[in-house]
Amino acid sequence: MDPVLLVASIMVSATPILLAAIGEMVVEKAGVLNLGVEGMMITGAVIGFAAAVGTGSPVLGFAAAALGAAVLSLTFGFLTQYLLSNQVATGLGLTLVGLGLSALVGAGFEGVRAPGPGKLWIPGLAEIPVIGPMFFRHDFMVYVSLLLVAGVWAFLKFTRAGLILRAVGEDHESAHALGYKVVRVRMAAIFFGGACAGLGGAYVSLVRVPQWTEGMTAGAGWIALAIVVFASWRPFGVLIGAYLFGGVTVLQLNLQAAGANVPVELLSMSPYLITILVLVVISARGVHGAPGSLGRSFHASA
Repeated sequence: MDPVLLVASIMVSATPILLAAIGEMVVEKAGVLNLGVEGMMITGAVIGFAAAVGTGSPVLGFAAAALGAAVLSLTFGFLTQYLLSNQVATGLGLTLVGLGLSALVGAGFEGVRAPGPGKLWIPGLAEIPVIGPMFFRHDFMVYVSLLLVAGVWAFLKFTRAGLILRAVGEDHESAHALGYKVVRVRMAAIFFGGACAGLGGAYVSLVRVPQWTEGMTAGAGWIALAIVVFASWRPFGVLIGAYLFGGVTVLQLNLQAAGANVPVELLSMSPYLITILVLVVISARGVHGAPGSLGRSFHASA
């Protein structure tokens, strides 16, 4: 395997997972557990694809995907934050809605090819031997995902708004007593997480596989949820987890192409098996870093 091509492929493979996971991490930092990431990703995939085909602009496709998935996430937010429905059950319902909605909308786009964003060559850096092809000849969304990680880290660590969001996630009753608008903070986090999941889904349909196929996210949303736990709710841990998963995915595809004497089914399921194994090990050692109010409903009268 060409190491240059391998590293470049890992960056592309990891990007949709990274986008969805960094958004979900912000949601969980606010104390909300949204298991509907898969549904938002597949919704973003079909909306982004349809918008890109209709307008001829992949940029508008990504924008439409982010907005569509974010709006869908607000339904989850309304049900869990205002009507106080169970977050786990509502998140699972959101996934089912997203899968059904995407199948309905995408029925007319099968066999159509969407315009891709193309490569963004960074002048002076793209021409560097070995390093250039590895890191500086990708589409713009690869760099957007990396900037999002850095931005989320800086937001949570250095800004007052980030401190408030973390306070809401750690102890929403104390945050409310201090005068912070818990529901508003959580709704903003949910909207952001939905937009990121939509971008991740659109990346799958516009870059990784530039065509529409029903269920094409193939469990990526569940992997994103697992990576947040793996990362102990830290932005750069999410980055490492997404790239590790991307590496396993690319490796199994290369082994299949090379005709490795291993059943194709086993190779295909290997990224998911490894993710489950990692989560089992983490659970056995104890999960650290989870927000104190994660998954707990907030009652304004409390």
